[in-house]
Parts: sequence; structure tokens; C-alpha cells
Amino acid sequence: MKDSNFLKEMNARSMWHPMTHPADSHANPPAIITGAAGVRITDIDGHETVDAVGGLWNVNLGFSCQPIKDAIAAQLDVLPYYSTFRGTTNDQVIQLAEELRTFFEPDGLTRAFFTSGGSDSVETALRLARQYHKIRGEAGRTKFLSLKKGYHGTHMGGASVNGNANFRTQYEPLLPGCFHIPAPYTYRNPFNESDPERLAQLCLQALEDEIAFQGADTIAAFIMEPILGAGGVIPPHASFMPGVREICSRNGILLIADEVITAFGRTGSWSGSRHWDVQPDFMCTAKAITNGYFPFGAVMIAEGVAEVFENDTTGKAAIGHGYTYSGHPVGAAAALACLEETKRLNVPDNAAARGTQLYQGLLELQKKYSLIGDVRGGHGLMCALELVSDQDSKTPIDKKTIGALQEATYQAGAMVRVSGPNIILSPPLVLTESDANVILTALDAGFAAVA
Repeated sequence: MKDSNFLKEMNARSMWHPMTHPADSHANPPAIITGAAGVRITDIDGHETVDAVGGLWNVNLGFSCQPIKDAIAAQLDVLPYYSTFRGTTNDQVIQLAEELRTFFEPDGLTRAFFTSGGSDSVETALRLARQYHKIRGEAGRTKFLSLKKGYHGTHMGGASVNGNANFRTQYEPLLPGCFHIPAPYTYRNPFNESDPERLAQLCLQALEDEIAFQGADTIAAFIMEPILGAGGVIPPHASFMPGVREICSRNGILLIADEVITAFGRTGSWSGSRHWDVQPDFMCTAKAITNGYFPFGAVMIAEGVAEVFENDTTGKAAIGHGYTYSGHPVGAAAALACLEETKRLNVPDNAAARGTQLYQGLLELQKKYSLIGDVRGGHGLMCALELVSDQDSKTPIDKKTIGALQEATYQAGAMVRVSGPNIILSPPLVLTESDANVILTALDAGFAAVA
């Protein structure tokens, strides 16, 4: 490997980073992470921190999960790649599909379409949703509904259903026929409603109104995260997702659960849909399916949807969609090992316990620091702090201050993620009580540094 001086000098010279202005990488050089073990990462200067980001919501089992590493190494020696396009497959992906069928049986999902990651999974679900209606003779159902503040990846379809202008404005015009309703976001919403249950009902009414306005027979699917993640960790009231399911079913609209973040235990339940006792028509997964060790994803498909495709005799169900790395044998081997370890460790229980600890700790920090406008969490290991410069007006914090807070927190021992005015926490699900305390103590130091 090149020496540290070379890496620091060339840090941003030849590489553009995702989700940042190219010039920002020169003005604020990224931390160069060179090692990781357990739930801790180490940078090029040897500074070690607890990773409160969990890689990027995906390293659920930490950085030292040997069974997954062994599975990847072994598969590379046997079959490093082969296509699963028509006419060929591999042993690992067949086994994985069966394991996922069993795992997601409580969610009513019985088929898998494999992808390279979360954005791919969203794109796949959107396309299959439109095709489903065409097979059934309802070709006019082409529109998509989603939530403001929702995040659904970076492909053109995903960006179109995204509910955040940061991922849309510079890339418009996007996919036509995509419409958004207010999110059940108690801290900021157009209804000025702070009661979660009442707000959920108002948002459901807005959904009903939008369906009536567009015409139910023009809408293919509604896509939502069971708990909004990248938009700032926004948990809805327990009545919201079941309400969405009922409205969609009544209007012949498919429900796509974007569980790229929430599947495999993060919410304190095995899936986000199960957390709210809902069965979707499609579920988008990725991230934790291989613990972040290999780019991989899967769209899980409900039995009723699968039957429409499989019973077609017109040819309309032929799937003209797929990725070079769909069902990659190394990714499938990694996913098999990851799923086994995820179940063995029963990670939802720890996610719930440590999530409660973090959430309560963040509420205590809110009492100390006026910069903290809102604390969100309480559903597994996904929490957020929304920072403001003024509590009464809820004016978002400026970038310089939140950047300084992030750096001070990092120096105090925890890597946290900044997204707009939010500090987002999504640590590995194997976090210990002491690890969680390190995150809280580091945040306390970070706020003290900028207070």
C-alpha cells in the first residue's frame, strides 16, 4: 500500500465522492479509514472510534464477522462468477432463494429477484409493479406515490419517487407520474400537528385525496420505508403503515416496502413491515443482506404477485430486466452466511435494547443542549438528532457548526453521520452497552465543543 503521506496528498485529487460537492473534498478532506474490527474503525493516523454509522446502515454484524469472510473466500475459489440470466444459474443463489423464502414467510413474500444493491432493488420493484398491472390488463396503472422525506436510492426511478429535493433538483426532469404526500413527521409538517396518531390520520387522508385526484386506476404502486431512514429517522405512528396497506388494497395499488435499511433486524423486529404487522407486495432489500461485505440485494415478491406473473400465458410476464451481477455466486454465498449468523445472534433483541439505551441517552442530551430541536428513535438501532439554531423558530443549524460538531464527536471517539441538519445514528446491531455509552459520551463532548 502507498504510504500515508501519499494517501493524504492524493485524498481528493482523482476521486469524486458520492453525496458531496467535489470541491468540498478538497476543503474538508475525508477521513481515510484503513482498518476496522468489531464495531470500531481506525483511520490513517491510528485514531480509533466506535462506528455509529454502521458503515452506511449495512454492517449490522460488525467488521469481524468471520463466517461471511470465510464464505466469500471459499466461493471465490470454487466459482467466482457466473450469470443468472436465462439458461444458467448457480448453486449458491438457489439455496439463498429458499432461505429467504423461509425467512420472509411471515411477511407473505415467497420469491426473490436478485440485484446489486438498494437502488437496483428499488428500480426493480418499480418496474415489476408496472408490469404486474400490464399483465392483468390494466396498462393505465403507471403512476407512483411516495412520501415526502422518503429516500429510495439514486437511480432515475428511485430519484423520482424520492421525497427530498437534494436528490432531485439537479437531475430534473425525472420520471413523470410520481407524486408525493406529506410524511408523518411530527416535528415539521404542513398540518402543524404534533400528535403522532392524529398526524398519521391526516397523512392517510392526504393519501386518499391524492388517489381520488389522480384516479386509482392510474396508480401502479405506493412505495414507502416502514421507518424513514436517510430522511432523518422518522418513525410513523403504529397506525400509519397498516392504514397505507388498507388504502392500497382497497384501490388495487401495490405496496412496495423499501426495507434496504430496515430488513434483517434493525428496527428491533426481523423486518420493518413485520414491525408494523403489514404484508407488502414487494420488499426491497440490500445493505445488511451481506453485512456490507459484498454488493448485493434482493427484491422479495408476495405470493399473489408471483402467481400473476407465473400463470401468464400471453408472454407479457417475460421479465426484460436484470443486472450483470444479479444472483452473483459470491454475493449469494456471503448472504447465506450472513443470514445464518444474523439468526444465530438474534440481532433484533439487541437492536431493541441498545436502541432504547441510545434513544434515552439522546433525550438526556436534549435537556443539556439547545441546539437539539428534536430527538427521534425508539424503534431499534436507528436514531437521529435534528439540530436547530433557534428552538422557537426551528431554524436549521448552519453547516459550519454541525460540521464542527461532527469532527469534535469523532475526535472524542464516535463516527456519526451528518445529513442536512440531522445527526444520524445507525450503529452495528452487535453494539454493546459500553459501546453505546461511548457514542453518547462522544456526542456530549461534541456538543460541548460547539455550545
